[in-house]
Amino acid sequence: MKKENAIEVRNMTKFFKYYSDKAWTLKERLIRGWKKNNNEVHVVLKNINLEIKKGETVALIGVNGSGKSTLLKLMTKIIFPNKGKVETNGKLTSLLELGAGFHPDFTGRENIYFNAAIFGLTRKEIDARIDKIIEFSELGEFIDSPIRTYSSGMYMRLAFSVAINVDADILLIDEILAVGDQHFQDKCFAKLEELAKSDMTIVIVSHSIDPLRKLCNRGIWINNGEVRMDGTFNDVIEEYIKECA
Repeated sequence: MKKENAIEVRNMTKFFKYYSDKAWTLKERLIRGWKKNNNEVHVVLKNINLEIKKGETVALIGVNGSGKSTLLKLMTKIIFPNKGKVETNGKLTSLLELGAGFHPDFTGRENIYFNAAIFGLTRKEIDARIDKIIEFSELGEFIDSPIRTYSSGMYMRLAFSVAINVDADILLIDEILAVGDQHFQDKCFAKLEELAKSDMTIVIVSHSIDPLRKLCNRGIWINNGEVRMDGTFNDVIEEYIKECA
């Protein structure tokens, strides 16, 4: 892996198998034979090759179902490619699904310790920054309530506040910032603008074009599981909008 890169994707293909659970009648069995039910292979990403350099802020663009979220999950190693490889260089944190990494019966405060520990922080390191995490989340007295009582917006507040305080080198975000009130969304994007000016690498999936235009210096358009276009954000989004118009 090149030392200047934060993420490399090489000749990567990802597919999923879907198994039919249709119950065949005896007549169908006799006609088709006694073989097992057929399964269908759905290719989500096809021969993807990407290099994302350290410090870049990149938007993944595409319609729903194009493979953007799957690509982020591959980068986090939640799932793995069927062909090729995905490599990352540096400590990685992600915001992919609401509530991921949280225990519903723990309080917000307890989940901060639990979640931050998953990202590699020691108890002492979490102690040193927990007040900052709680303050940014604006959860107030709710921080000591079980998070099963939280709204989706409160989940997002807690998850984002933890993610930006674990000293990660790479931050991956998938649409989670579309949840919650406008005030906190604006606060999150302002923080992301601050992080984008640092040496952190950010890869974000969002359909909110205007904030991405301010935030991202590069866009990658994923279309039907393939890279349709890779370039400056403004150039990519212009072609994407033309196609979708």
